[in-house]
Amino acid sequence: MDKNYGLDLHCQMILDEYRDNIESFRKMKDIVKKQMEKCIEENGLYVNAIEARVKTESSLVGKLELKGQKYNSLSDLTDILGARIITFYTDEVDKIAALMEKTFEVDWSNTIDKRKLIDLDRFGYMSLHYICRIPQALYFDPEHPEINEYRFEIQMRTALQHVWATMYHDTGYKSGVEIPEEYLRNLNRLAGLLELADEQFSKIRIEITDYRRQVQALVADGNFDAVALNGDTFRSFLQLNPFRKLMERIASINQAEIIEDSLVRYLNVLVQMDFKTLGDIERMIKENSEAAYQLALHQLAGTDLDIVASSLALQNLCIVSIIKKGYGEIGLKFFYETLYGPSDYNIQRAQRTLQQANRINIK
Repeated sequence: MDKNYGLDLHCQMILDEYRDNIESFRKMKDIVKKQMEKCIEENGLYVNAIEARVKTESSLVGKLELKGQKYNSLSDLTDILGARIITFYTDEVDKIAALMEKTFEVDWSNTIDKRKLIDLDRFGYMSLHYICRIPQALYFDPEHPEINEYRFEIQMRTALQHVWATMYHDTGYKSGVEIPEEYLRNLNRLAGLLELADEQFSKIRIEITDYRRQVQALVADGNFDAVALNGDTFRSFLQLNPFRKLMERIASINQAEIIEDSLVRYLNVLVQMDFKTLGDIERMIKENSEAAYQLALHQLAGTDLDIVASSLALQNLCIVSIIKKGYGEIGLKFFYETLYGPSDYNIQRAQRTLQQANRINIK
């Protein structure tokens, strides 16, 4: 039995229309949420949350009690279905908005960019609000045309904006008690901090992206001495397959198959060897490739190994460099510990490697 809230006749008619169409709104919610998730996934975006809800009856009644005379019918209420996409960065809000424009019909006359209207103390309400309809090209059921006629709202905001809005709403509205001025002042101060954090997160991400592009350009151009050695630059360098030529030569000793092995773990080794730039690695390749090949020849000669790891070239280059720098057995032991972790076997491995190097006169 439908509950009687004591509304006037006009508001009761709107409420009755809501009750008659609640299932259509629930269907709309499923369609909208599914399409939002699809858009985000297909475009390779990563967001904090994708949400959709149908306004509860009690919430609608509260709204009608306050300002029900504003609405001629249920169609005038654009937030019976509300959806929200929460991003991590401010610059992603506009990207999401562009996707929503392509997916749904936007009612531009009622759409509001609250980021442009915002007061100084309302950081959490800096959302972009689109009023939309589901286009027939996306979904159409001739028995329920109202699914394409009723409008709904999509809010797009950052995670920090969402956190602040939720907190402000809970402390400012739901308590039913007027908030003292000093508490509101503290809330506004917090809003400023969060807004600054939001801006800085986006700024830092843009700067890091620009830095990585610059690094990739320098690496592609071969300006290795200008590129500091770190995780990003080493990965970019590896994309050039700098050890491939030596590795293919080593594999040809036994006509062996090369099995791909991660070279990223050698970054710590190179840093411990005091390599500062990609130019240092490039010089190691030029100066030590022949000795590294001769070491591999000694390692593989007389064996029937027909599979070798792609890391063998870099491993031998490091070994040759360590020996030439005069670090000897201790340096090789440290090399193996950095690469494989502490083990009693590392000293034996270092001794054997040094013996092999001495036989081919690596100094």
